[in-house]
Amino acid sequence: MNITIRGNRDRDRSGDRSRSRSRRAVAAVAFSAALALTATACGDDGSGAGGDEGNEGSGKGEITFWDNNGGVRTEVWKEIIKDFEAKNPDIHVKYVPIPAESVQSKYDTAIQGGGLPDVGGVGAAMLAGISAQNALEPLDDRLSGSSLDGKLNPGMILSVRAAGGGNRLFTVPTSASNGVLYYRTDLFKEAGLDAPTNWSKFYEAAEKLTAKGDNKFGYTIRGGEGSIAQALDAAYGQSGIGSFWVGDKTTVNDPKNVAALKKYVALYKKNTPAADVNNDFKKMNAQWDTGQIGMLSHNLGSYTDHVKALGEGKFRGLPNPTTDEGTRVQVSNPVDGLGLFKSSKKKAAAWKFIEFAASHESNSKWNKSAGAIPANTAASKDAWVNEAEPTKLAAAALNDGSLKVVQLPYYLPDWNTISKADNEPNYQKVLLGKMSAKDFLDTLAEQLNKAQAEWKDQQK
Repeated sequence: MNITIRGNRDRDRSGDRSRSRSRRAVAAVAFSAALALTATACGDDGSGAGGDEGNEGSGKGEITFWDNNGGVRTEVWKEIIKDFEAKNPDIHVKYVPIPAESVQSKYDTAIQGGGLPDVGGVGAAMLAGISAQNALEPLDDRLSGSSLDGKLNPGMILSVRAAGGGNRLFTVPTSASNGVLYYRTDLFKEAGLDAPTNWSKFYEAAEKLTAKGDNKFGYTIRGGEGSIAQALDAAYGQSGIGSFWVGDKTTVNDPKNVAALKKYVALYKKNTPAADVNNDFKKMNAQWDTGQIGMLSHNLGSYTDHVKALGEGKFRGLPNPTTDEGTRVQVSNPVDGLGLFKSSKKKAAAWKFIEFAASHESNSKWNKSAGAIPANTAASKDAWVNEAEPTKLAAAALNDGSLKVVQLPYYLPDWNTISKADNEPNYQKVLLGKMSAKDFLDTLAEQLNKAQAEWKDQQK
């Protein structure tokens, strides 16, 4: 996991609150109306809208699967589907590839207007928004009685539970694409630099590898769409703070995080390209692959693309740097998974597909293609995991207890609005020197604390 809506944060806060309540009320009415209009419009093709109950079906027939990273992972999904249909000749899987950048809006539209799939890829960041609209089937009982029981990474199970609100399991986790610091081994060797295993070495390399006159930079920073998680990763990674909440108050604006973010954003234009202020992950990765930049923070998902562009001998991918004391902190564990939609009229067949896709062989095949960490514990022990160094190191950090994971509050219904529409523009102001790191994090903290309080009230 994304649509950025530019907002004006200079408006009166009391006006913000009243408008927010108004928007929610309008959205609720629109949602209810949409359900009323579509309740009788869904045929027997398994499609439906959020809240529709569906049924188990015969365990046969055609099911629809939405791939939430269509195009990038289409080929490997086609292989898995072919294998599944060979073993389940009474079930046909209709594959629908949806680009990652548009999948959230696609789900939202289908939840309100009908046409949801039987099975869909649902990342942790969008899980709360979808489950809150009563669109996903809880999977706890199905998992406990299946061949997957006890065979999925406990940490990933915990992550998707937390993302869905903490109580029920709404997706079967399939992979984790942990944060990685990629660095150019050839450039580091030429400059006589050590690998950027901690933040001090990271900043030293960012400075030493920059030669603006030759259009060479030590680092590329993400300032465009999707920037907030990376900014928080850098803040918590340097501060060593291991929890997002202390009681009901967020730690995002802890003085240690403020100091860390201030140091990090000071890299912009000094040790990074000026274009970074608008760069999303695609532009950032493409820019790094030109070979003019020393380091890049992304995740395991881009590893295979870097191999194609640079060759394996010119770069490495390490887990996020540690503090000088050796503490490694990462915000969230970006876990992807498969959800069963409540409106499906063929839930039995759809569950068979999920169970197959998360099995040892299929899960290993998919994650090898993506360079990600398998959720299936048997697949995570396959030989290829050790052959792909970034995956090997990330899996080791995840499994050996040396990594502290600060869970982002994906469960908050307002999380996407807060992290994208409200604060991506603010973060760009920080990069451009028009807003301080402290004001940015204080604003973010105020919004998060309010959203947390509202969410807790709703749970009573």
